[in-house]
Amino acid sequence: MKVKVAVVQEAPVFFDKTKTLEKVASLCRTYAAQGCQLILFPESFVPGYPRGLDFGTKVGSRSEAGRELYLEYYKNSLNQDDIPPLEALCKDLGIYLVLGATEQHPNNSSLYCSMFYFGPEKGLLGIHRKIKPTAHERVIWAEAGAESLVAFDTEIGVLGGLICWENYMPQARMTLYGKGVQLYLAPTADSRPQWTASMQHIALEGRCFVLACNQYITQDMHPEAIQKQLQGTPEDFCEGGSLIVSPLGEIMAGPLFGEAGVLVATLDLDDLIKARMDFDVIGHYARPDIFGNPNDQ
Repeated sequence: MKVKVAVVQEAPVFFDKTKTLEKVASLCRTYAAQGCQLILFPESFVPGYPRGLDFGTKVGSRSEAGRELYLEYYKNSLNQDDIPPLEALCKDLGIYLVLGATEQHPNNSSLYCSMFYFGPEKGLLGIHRKIKPTAHERVIWAEAGAESLVAFDTEIGVLGGLICWENYMPQARMTLYGKGVQLYLAPTADSRPQWTASMQHIALEGRCFVLACNQYITQDMHPEAIQKQLQGTPEDFCEGGSLIVSPLGEIMAGPLFGEAGVLVATLDLDDLIKARMDFDVIGHYARPDIFGNPNDQ
């Protein structure tokens, strides 16, 4: 079976959920019309990854201005009311959509860095919430638990993934491999060249297709009030680096640096079986007698 996918490397309309979701819908329509069955967006595309912002925090102190900025960020984060229109979009276009977004949790007042999985028939398939925010991210995003390590068996393959530096957590990766992930999705905010090597490693390790997705952002894309807080940061705020990797670690598209764009590729799921002939991390190459059963992760 062959699956046509699109990896979106664009910028959101920062801190404006309504306009960003309009951009999501527009891009989905464009690439669905080109036959793409799965469309992936970057980490916290809604309402934007808050790179360079400290929300007025230091060890031992918080500012009122920082709390006000957090409130604005919170109000523009995805919530339950935003889900039905996205479900309708996927049904109308007949696509799978995986959207990176900061999320207002339905059961508490915390924010989470999340991946929303949508399908053309069932609508919202589920949500992966980041289990370990990195460094200063922990000020704004809560940690999720093991229930957030999800994968979904769909008509285009088993979809699953991790966000940004979660991908450096071996046990988290093994959990996904144990769930049989075939299309491994890695939305990120990491634009370092080393990210490319990490994605190739994961593809080789899991013998899966890896779709790595980042934003392309410059400082002047931010609202003027926020730009004032970003003074002194590089003009090329996030250079991207999105790519698509085969189950043998070969780069199929990208890495795309220094510009916005969308990577499109057709994936042949038969390549998964061929790649696992000599290495199957949860099959003949596993050693559950010494390491435990990866399927129990």
